[in-house]
Amino acid sequence: MTNSLSILLIDDDMIEIMKVNRTIKSLGLSHKIIEAHNGEEALEILSKKDRLPDLILLDLNMPKLNGIEFLTILKEDDVLQYIPTVILTTSMDYKDVMACYKIGIAGYILKPLKYEMYMQKLKSVLEYWSINELIKA
Repeated sequence: MTNSLSILLIDDDMIEIMKVNRTIKSLGLSHKIIEAHNGEEALEILSKKDRLPDLILLDLNMPKLNGIEFLTILKEDDVLQYIPTVILTTSMDYKDVMACYKIGIAGYILKPLKYEMYMQKLKSVLEYWSINELIKA
């Protein structure tokens, strides 16, 4: 049996947000998506610490506070550091990949151009995290 997840999706591109929501709906999943359009907005959502997400899907290239800056702040917090964070980005820059793993991510997924491949990758990520024993921060 898989668990329904609360997912914080941090991406400034509305088309990407629509793709994630469409994929979840197409797959018949009941995951709840909380949207943040940049790192600052995400930190504001997380600062309440009343209903923390089970999983964070994070884009790297965003205005105000980019993904790596956000991730650094997240991993310095005694409570928030335990939320699994998966990078979902177009950046194939090896420096980005290494920086993210060094900070402490749970995965790094490249956004494919074809929707079918995008849907398959997202399905795999969500299936994996919905059967994990997650720490409720």
